[in-house]
Amino acid sequence: MIYKGIYHLFYQYNPEGPVWGNITWGHSTSTDLVNWTIHPPALFPSESAYDSNGCWSGSTTILQNGTPAILYTGGDSQNTQFQNLAGPKDPSDPYLVEWVKSPYNPIMKPNAMSTTLFRDPTTAWLGPDGSWRVIIGNEREHHGTALLYKSKDFNHWIEADQPLHSSNETGMWECPDFFPVSNDGEEGLDASVDFPGVKHVLKVGVAHSSVDYYTIGTYDHHNDIFIPDVGSVDNESGLRLDYGKYYASKSFFDSDKKRRIFIAWINESTSREIDIMKGWSGLQSFPRKIWLDKAGKQLAQWPVEEIEKLRTNKVSLPVTTLKKGSVLEVSGVTGAQADVEISFSIPLLEKAEVLESRWSNPQEICSQRGSSANSTGVGPFGLLVLASSDIQEFTAVFFRIFRKNDKLIVLMCSDLKRSSLGLEYDKTNYGAFLDVDPVTEKLSLRTLIDHSIVENFGGGGKVCITTRVYPTSAISNDAHIFVFNNGSQHVEISRLNAWSLKRAQIN
Repeated sequence: MIYKGIYHLFYQYNPEGPVWGNITWGHSTSTDLVNWTIHPPALFPSESAYDSNGCWSGSTTILQNGTPAILYTGGDSQNTQFQNLAGPKDPSDPYLVEWVKSPYNPIMKPNAMSTTLFRDPTTAWLGPDGSWRVIIGNEREHHGTALLYKSKDFNHWIEADQPLHSSNETGMWECPDFFPVSNDGEEGLDASVDFPGVKHVLKVGVAHSSVDYYTIGTYDHHNDIFIPDVGSVDNESGLRLDYGKYYASKSFFDSDKKRRIFIAWINESTSREIDIMKGWSGLQSFPRKIWLDKAGKQLAQWPVEEIEKLRTNKVSLPVTTLKKGSVLEVSGVTGAQADVEISFSIPLLEKAEVLESRWSNPQEICSQRGSSANSTGVGPFGLLVLASSDIQEFTAVFFRIFRKNDKLIVLMCSDLKRSSLGLEYDKTNYGAFLDVDPVTEKLSLRTLIDHSIVENFGGGGKVCITTRVYPTSAISNDAHIFVFNNGSQHVEISRLNAWSLKRAQIN
């Protein structure tokens, strides 16, 4: 959230070690979403009646009097889940270093059938009737469910007669998020302001698969239900904020800059033993501004502009033809900490491969085909990042172009199979179809590299893929960046700008 001009990030934190357990609310603040000051945890498990087993996920809400409130899930010794309230001890302190739990806790209790399936309250919003509303992640009758609760005073809450929404295509929903998006432009909207005719987004995390997906639709204020647009896919194969490692995401409305920002948890791909050895586990994504794409059918995302403050030592390449089978190094930037923007145009598309009907899952195509040489089609072409000088170790992010029923289909992939020569871990390949017409539009890619994390934004942020990789050769000054074309057709680099990234200040 933002409060008195200060950004506050709260996160699940174990002060005892880099493994799950002893869950508290870690707390850091920033004036620019880049450089952060770490404060003592805001919430500790302390109350046997409602949070002795952990202070789990939740949200912050700015109340009508301008002060913030925390809604969070707590667990007792029987693993029963409750929703609880906390407020700042001193609201005049912009850093909010001390928080006090409400004497009304627990303010929401589960029904007898879902004592362990009742968690993660969203930011609350005010309805036209002056009552607060919040949704809680739940599963009922094997349906993923967003329970709706209402309150007139933020202390006493009553479950609504029906959920905001549910789906019979998934199980337990956790870490839900619900917010309006503008139909015109990139400006974010405050969920407590009634904007007639705007779309709403319901984002949920599916517990058993650890996949965040979202639907776009209409919020019926009168009946307090969310209605996804016709044709929406209401399960993990639907729209995602990110098609790689990106879970338990949470947005907030930045009232100072009128934008909505998402941050997500990016977990490790290595073993628990390695996490203990290196002394830390898990990180937060780069903050992303999100908005409704101009076609109105999906969200678009882009790293917040403040990230560009870290850019230094800009390198640019002139318009260049990348011949089939060729590799070109992007020299002059620190390969382990970099920001790369590149655009491709494809002169000849006639030889695009036919996309067979059985190839409906983009991740499977990326896994089967990878980034290796292709003698018959357009692509793969893109970037090799965190690459060794001999290109034996690398992480590839790339495009392929297919043809289906006289329509061109763009596939964006990340290939991790050779991301580390000396360490075994989850090297899943990721992929998604990108809604871009390569005849009339250039294929653009922005890649942020920060040692073990690579965040990719394709087509101006229409598809995002985040990966965790752990190279053993391509580290520090030995990490390189290359542009490659392993397809059978030449492609043109129409624009390439790259920057080294300075180190953010964390203290």
